[in-house]
Amino acid sequence: MDPKKTAPMLLVLFVVITATMVEPARGSTCMTTFFATLVQMIPCRPAVAPFSPILPSEACCNAIKALGQPCLCVLLSGPPISGMDRNMALQLPSKCTANFEPCTQRKTK
Repeated sequence: MDPKKTAPMLLVLFVVITATMVEPARGSTCMTTFFATLVQMIPCRPAVAPFSPILPSEACCNAIKALGQPCLCVLLSGPPISGMDRNMALQLPSKCTANFEPCTQRKTK
């Protein structure tokens, strides 16, 4: 098999297996896993990169609206995500005119 053709298939397989192994966050109405939510947010990566001047794309805004407030908040209150500025991510609902309350960022000591 050609490694260039098998690599994308292996990545998809890894994503599917990993997403099924992680439990949804407890105490929320988000019905997806942290990892699945993170994957759905891939179109938003340019808009939430530290110091990025890029506005969220239509694909990003569609992802935010599809996720909804509970899943976005679960993602933003979870473990650190490399390459994502949480403050910028917290602004996505208002920038995308999503019709839900903004998340509040968890305070760290």
